Amino acid sequence: MTIKVWLSWMGDYQKQAARKIVGLLNQQDIEVHDYDNSYSCMAGVMFSNEVTPKTCEQLRELSRNGQIAVLACCHATIPGDAVWQLLEAGASDVLVSSQDNTLIHEMIARLQRWGAVHRLVNSPVVQNVLVGESQILKAILRQVVEVAHFTDASVLILGESGTGKELLANLVHALDPRAHKGNLVIQDCTTIVPELSGSEFFGHERGAFTGAVSSRDGVFALANGGTLFLDEVGELPLTLQAQLLRVIQEHTFKRVGGNAWQQTSFRLICATNRDLCAQVQRGEFRADLYYRIASYVCHLPPLRERPEDILPLANHFLKVFLPNQEPPELDALVQEYLLRHEYPGNVRDLKQVVARMLCHYAGQGALTVGCIPPEDRPNHTDYWSTWCDGGFERAIRVALTRGVNLKTISRESKNVAIRIAVNEASGNLQRAAQRLGVTDRALQMRRAAQRQENC
Repeated sequence: MTIKVWLSWMGDYQKQAARKIVGLLNQQDIEVHDYDNSYSCMAGVMFSNEVTPKTCEQLRELSRNGQIAVLACCHATIPGDAVWQLLEAGASDVLVSSQDNTLIHEMIARLQRWGAVHRLVNSPVVQNVLVGESQILKAILRQVVEVAHFTDASVLILGESGTGKELLANLVHALDPRAHKGNLVIQDCTTIVPELSGSEFFGHERGAFTGAVSSRDGVFALANGGTLFLDEVGELPLTLQAQLLRVIQEHTFKRVGGNAWQQTSFRLICATNRDLCAQVQRGEFRADLYYRIASYVCHLPPLRERPEDILPLANHFLKVFLPNQEPPELDALVQEYLLRHEYPGNVRDLKQVVARMLCHYAGQGALTVGCIPPEDRPNHTDYWSTWCDGGFERAIRVALTRGVNLKTISRESKNVAIRIAVNEASGNLQRAAQRLGVTDRALQMRRAAQRQENC
């Protein structure tokens, strides 16, 4: 499959070397384009022989979409701290080599991997599971997809209640490429009765204890060849933690009341809303078990840290609740209400808010404020008094603390507003300009100025 990639050249990168690199990429069935907005959805490579503030700023612009992988390449040796600056600015990886052939082979390997990850991220199996437009969610999806599909690593999912940990576990299992893969077996560790915990995990033989009228498989046997998902693993008592560690290490276990060793092999996924590191420090969770289950750690952020996902999620839930009809639109006041509403239960809480609103929907037109149940409505009129709330003020405080001047704050605020308006208008500049209260021409000129600033 042909790989499409854009290239961006910074500073005085050798033109002769640049032409040679493009030629070598073309020979390897890599379709090369110069960077512009029409190719911004593809992975890209930025070439530079130095790392300056302008280089990092350009890299932030090129990688602003969390789905896009950007490779930074240098011919000249650069300091180690500069490499970390490039990664912080958004580079997915940094390659430094004076040998073009070596550089090309390493670039192609990464571009092929990223291309495969990009296709998986945009496939229905992923897009229909975790919905959202925020950069943080897109970045998480890229990482999870790569770990799930290209490795057999155990996965630890951390996050508050309602953030989608079980959905993510199902996604990891679905993307696991093992041939003849077994089932996903879920064990909720909060429901384990201490007296029967051995049977839940190991199974038991007939007559092993009172009431054991027949033999039974535990989750270790049921998950053999598949995936074992331990939900709320932080609830496990220390005795069970030690037994689980042995099974993970040895891949063998005995049923309760049995003498024969049985083999098991499964991919392990764990999730918890607890701070496992703090539990390790307090001696409540075994350190050796933690490091066995945490080959890859995924932090699912709460909804308040990714407000860009609120409206896409609300529209998704409308489609879920009304599968046989065109879902209604959300009018402007309802959209503002949803964006300002607090969701202590995160995505699960938002889903219930939408469900309660639909109880009052008459079936025609948009969802309006009258659909919001009285108990869900804001209590104070000053709730609507200002759009520049505490979150906006915090962002300005952070900028000032970092020494950002007023001119830069103003410019970046405009750039963010333009980007949001254009994205929500699906690239239609006329609709975006109308929403921003400017002319089409003014918006086009501003976008051209943005590109010039980043060159």
